[in-house]
Amino acid sequence: MNRSQKRIVVLLSFVACAFLSALGYYGFNTYQEFMNKPLGASAPQFPDPSMPATWTPTVGGPLGVVTYAPTISFDSTATPRPICGGVGVMNVLAVGADSRSDTYEYGLADVIRLVRVDFSNQKVAVLEFPRDLWVEIPYIADNINGQDHEKLNQAYLYGQPGDGFAYWDDPSRGPGLLALTMDINFGVKTDHYISVNMRTFVNVVNAVGGIEINIPNEEYADSTGLDVGKHHLNGDQALKVARNREESTFARVDNQNLVLCSVRKKIASPEVVTQIPELIASFQDNIFTDMTPQQLSQLACLGTKIKPENITFASFPEELFKESRIMDPVFDKRVFVWDVDFNILRDYVAQFQAGTWPNNSPSIESAEEDSVGVVCE
Repeated sequence: MNRSQKRIVVLLSFVACAFLSALGYYGFNTYQEFMNKPLGASAPQFPDPSMPATWTPTVGGPLGVVTYAPTISFDSTATPRPICGGVGVMNVLAVGADSRSDTYEYGLADVIRLVRVDFSNQKVAVLEFPRDLWVEIPYIADNINGQDHEKLNQAYLYGQPGDGFAYWDDPSRGPGLLALTMDINFGVKTDHYISVNMRTFVNVVNAVGGIEINIPNEEYADSTGLDVGKHHLNGDQALKVARNREESTFARVDNQNLVLCSVRKKIASPEVVTQIPELIASFQDNIFTDMTPQQLSQLACLGTKIKPENITFASFPEELFKESRIMDPVFDKRVFVWDVDFNILRDYVAQFQAGTWPNNSPSIESAEEDSVGVVCE
């Protein structure tokens, strides 16, 4: 090889390196853009107009007591560094829609949960909201003859574009309208939302090879329709257990918590945990969320590292609720609703979002014990 040929080889080598570097830079930027791009529109938020500007929750105080005096507290304990690349605390509105289609055009909010994800202390708390709460729903009065109240689960339906609803035109649709409804009624502040329909839930359970569920006693056996002992459930069977409400609405919540604990345990198992990136990629188009693929990966990462005892499912104390009926002009009949003091629920929500309730310490009050449901094994 003569000198001229060597120069050409060297020049071509530099060109190739520059091309590969540019390609790598472009590929990295494209990947980063994809991972950080929200999969849906964020839900708008606004201040609660029903409370004075000076209102603050009684964080750490007696539940159900509201104070209008500012509360200031100081905590000298250093906050641990968040893991998995997540933020300190993330509040997620999780919705299980009763639609069996592949789309999110319609459906009621069959399951409504507020999920507090703490990446710093590696804890997850899940608070269940009953569907049959008679609430104020914004933006619907012009569409149903001035009526601005309906059941909580219908806030999701009225925000969806299908079946002639779409009572508001925000791109966050049903989850966004539900988030606003929970904000003005209960003071819920959500950072993100995730909506999963029944078909997607079934497919996710099947994709991980089904779940193992343990029925601990006869009470759960009556509630779930399964015998006491361990069972392997496929997606359809898991959905049936989660939707079973023959015993009561509150028993149905415990059934759902058992199933969710089992799903979490299976996803964190060695045979599944390595498949998490592929699972996220395959199902991210089948859920409706404003989270980014990176944030979904962060949640999955936390799920594999968190201790089971640090996952708590909470419900408002059952004794707060009384059965009632109210005239619903939309259906032109009296419908079942829960009669409950929303101020008390707002205080529970405030303490839940502050991370001070539920408290699983031995000194927990009896009312709080009743409100803490399943703790994952």
